[in-house]
Amino acid sequence: MAVVRKTIRIEGMSCGHCVMAVRDALEQLDGIRVDTVDIGMATLELNDNESNLHDVARAITEAGYTLIEA
Repeated sequence: MAVVRKTIRIEGMSCGHCVMAVRDALEQLDGIRVDTVDIGMATLELNDNESNLHDVARAITEAGYTLIEA
């Protein structure tokens, strides 16, 4: 299984607390390495597996934000 680097756009982030909330949510996921999280975006390394993006979207939603582009 190949590892893919993706930059995703996230709506609803506006401060350092938002960055930490998203980072914490993403770091809980198996098979995903969080590279950077900034206001409105995150860069991740994940297995080339569609279910991982679903997990990412769910974690972001549960943290109170919206994945708008992967």
